[in-house]
Order: sequence, then structure tokens, then C-alpha cells
Amino acid sequence: MSKNIEILNNKIAEAHLGGGEKRIAKQHEKKKLTARERVDYFLDEGSFEEIGILVTHRTTDFGMEKQQYYGDGVVTGYGTVNGRLVYVFAQDFTVFGGALSETHAEKICKVMDHAMKVGAPIIGLNDSGGARIQEGVKSLGGYADIFYRNVQASGVIPQISAIMGPCAGGAVYSPAMTDFTVMVEGSSYMFVTGPNVVKTVTNEEVTSEELGGASTHSTKSGVTHLTSNNDIACLEDIKQLLSYLPQNNKENAAKLPYELTDEIREVLDDMIPDSANKPYDMHEVIKGIIDEDSFFEIHKDYADNIIVGFARLGGRSIGIVANQPMSLAGVLDVDSSKKAARFTRFCDCFNIPLLVLVDVPGFLPGTDQEWNGIILHGAKLLYALSEATVPRVTVITRKAYGGAYDVMNSKHIGADLNFAWPTAEIAVMGAKGASEIIFRKEIQESDNPELKLSEKEAEYAEKFANPFEAAKRGFIDEVIMPRDTRKKLLKAFSMLENKSVLRIDRKHGNIPL
Repeated sequence: MSKNIEILNNKIAEAHLGGGEKRIAKQHEKKKLTARERVDYFLDEGSFEEIGILVTHRTTDFGMEKQQYYGDGVVTGYGTVNGRLVYVFAQDFTVFGGALSETHAEKICKVMDHAMKVGAPIIGLNDSGGARIQEGVKSLGGYADIFYRNVQASGVIPQISAIMGPCAGGAVYSPAMTDFTVMVEGSSYMFVTGPNVVKTVTNEEVTSEELGGASTHSTKSGVTHLTSNNDIACLEDIKQLLSYLPQNNKENAAKLPYELTDEIREVLDDMIPDSANKPYDMHEVIKGIIDEDSFFEIHKDYADNIIVGFARLGGRSIGIVANQPMSLAGVLDVDSSKKAARFTRFCDCFNIPLLVLVDVPGFLPGTDQEWNGIILHGAKLLYALSEATVPRVTVITRKAYGGAYDVMNSKHIGADLNFAWPTAEIAVMGAKGASEIIFRKEIQESDNPELKLSEKEAEYAEKFANPFEAAKRGFIDEVIMPRDTRKKLLKAFSMLENKSVLRIDRKHGNIPL
């Protein structure tokens, strides 16, 4: 018995050394952490329970039987983050470059299965060179097993991927199917084919960072939702993200204690400029509505003409979708539509109420947008909001023109409550453009066309460039003073807390992908 205990202790000690190479320096802001250091830092102290520490690969080809390492390149198990149960796997780059083998995949699948059965988030810390080529199709099959579980877990438990090193080839599709992807700046990259293959096939010269670094995917492709300066910051960002989310799709996010006061925010009264063409920062509007310092923005550097993120309102976790007048006047385009649609669907999956702040002049015109499918991608946002059954509240701060008015959580597509500020303009288009069409003949026949246009523009604006016509029809529930917005929203979301919607019996809809 004592001999077996000694053997076990030796094996565990060997497993903790990874590939037997020198350990990376302890948590240091300028250096990468090892797989175990990442897990230890991420989880509450003493809470980690490892699963499969003594697993080794089964390959005997190419001399692999002589290279056996306990854990086989991935640390898997469960623990707690701020007292909440989570499952985690962390790939170990010191063992075969973190390459995925059959047994490596089995370990990941095992914790994913546990997470789904128990109903707890799964967090993947990715740091792998890809499939283990010595195993051939067995490693490819391992990836497919993981992909299948990503799909089965989608909308059931939160799935978060951290890219903390290389992630290439087939390995990229698992993070792509999870809910959120976080990348570490300067030390992580993702791509289907690397720079060497790109050069061979297309003759393009590109670095790994340019092709698939954190900056590239956070600004150009939208693949990653958050970027972090280093490993520690990445793990802290995931902890913060988890604080807004429920454990699974059957629960609500935890509500923090909050004491109501008068909740009037006078700063909002001066938010909208006198000129309809002058921009303002929607972040400031959000700041004036939510609980102090509670906004956690998602996809901050991608499609910045729309803002999405989590916040708290009276201690309650909510999702925010808001047009940003500071960028492209807040228009909807291909990228912003996709960004907002995906965020909307996540919130709907996990019972997170939605607040939509509207200042949208329409969809971005041009051949580039039309040829890249603005019709299709705009329809994604329309579909996502129409499908969502969580509490949905809209506040129109200024412009709500054309089809974009319909798309941005209008009453017509199922929004629960729609408010408008007195500065709201709800119409098919702006007063000038509408007047040029409606009164074209009168303007052309006038002795002073410019004066006549100005008169007709004022006439149209008086009738339509306000929220009152929409309020008369019940399309707006109430025109409110900006200072009262927070107070109204607190009451609205409280009233909608137990909202229940009977779904039509169907397998699933066919969202325009």
C-alpha cells in the first residue's frame, strides 16, 4: 500500500511538471503562464479538482510510445469562480506543443459532458499547435467530438474560450462556436491556414500577428469579442464576464443588492445636441442610465457604430444594444448588424433582459454594402430581436428613420415597452430628403426654390420629426424626459421580471445565415 502511495505521489508530481521543461516564471504581467498556473489563478484558491491527471496517449507509431506524459497536454477539471461552479480545461504547450490527441480530446469532452449534465459554464484556455499529426485521423476525430459538444451545449450553458497562445487549423472552430472568445495581445493568434500556406497559395507575405493576431480579430474579422494585455488580465476579464451571466439557460443571472433612491439623472437632459447633425457619445447616455461603473462592453473595437455589452440596472444584469452616433452617425451596416444580432441571441438564450437605445438614421447605402449582403445581414438583427422572448425595452433618443426604426426593437416586432425622448424623430426619412421628394413640383415652380424647400422641410419636421405621431398610434408607450429614463427602466424591467412567452411548436426557425 505504501509503495502504491509513493508511486501515485511521484506520478502526480511528474504530471505537474508538464513536459518536464522548465516552468515559466510565476504569475508575471509580462510573461505567459503555464496551464496549471492559469487554472490556479483563475479558480478560487483550493477549489480545483482535477480529472484525468494520469491519462496518457495510446499511440505507438513514430516512436511515440517512448514519449509519455501524464495528462497528455491538457489540464481538465472543475472548481469555483467567486463561489460559482465552473468547468475548465487548459491546454499545456509544454507537452507536444499542446497538440490535440485522441485522449487529449477525450479529457476535454468529459468535462464538457459534466458541465452540460450539471448546468455550469465551461471555460477553455486554448494554447495548442493543432492536431497531433502522429495520430492522423484519430486526432481529427477528437476535434469533431469537441465540435459536436460545442453545438449541443450552445444555448444550454455559457461557453467561453480564451486564446492564450497558438490556435490554428481545425482548432479554431471550437472557439468560434462558443459564446465568447478572448484573445491575449501579442502572444495569441488564430487562423485556419498559417502564413507559410498563405504565401504558397496566394503569394501574400503576412506575419502571424497580421494574419490572425488579437488586434486583427478584434477590429477586422470580429472573431474575438475581447482582448487582454496579458494572461492575468485575460483571466480577470473572464471572471468579470461570468459575473453577468447565469449558470445555465434555466436560471437567471444573480441580482446584486441595490437600494432605490429617487433615480433621477439630470445629466441626461443635456445629452442631445441642438443640431440634429451633431454627434454625441452614446456611452455617456448608457453611463447615465445604468448602475455606476457596471458597463462591460463586448466587441468594443469591431463595428463601433453599434455598442453592445452587459450592465446592471438596480443590481439586475441586462444586455444593451445601442446605436453610436459618434461612428458613421450610428447607421446600421453589415458588421454592426451581425454584431448586434449575435449578442441579442446570446442574451435571449440565457434570460438576460435587453435594453435597446436608438439613434439610427437608417442603413448604410452604397455598392459595398449591397454587394456584401446588407439585406441578408440586416435581416439577421431583425430576426434575432423578433425571436427574442426575454424582456425587451426600447428608448429612442433621437433619430429612428426608415426600416432601421422597425429593426431596432420597435413595438411592431414584439418589444414590450417603447419609450421616446422629446428629441426623438420617427419618420421614413429625414425632413429634408422627404420634402425634396414630396414637394418636388412646388419647389421647382417656386420663385425661390431654396426658401420653399426650407418652408416645406419645417412643415414636414413639425408633423413627423417628433415622437408624438407614433405615440398617438401606440407605437410609443410614453414620451419621457431624459432625466426620468433610469427611473422608468427600473420599473419596466421589474414589471417584466416574470415575463413568459408561449412559443410556436417548431423544431427551430431558419435564421438568414
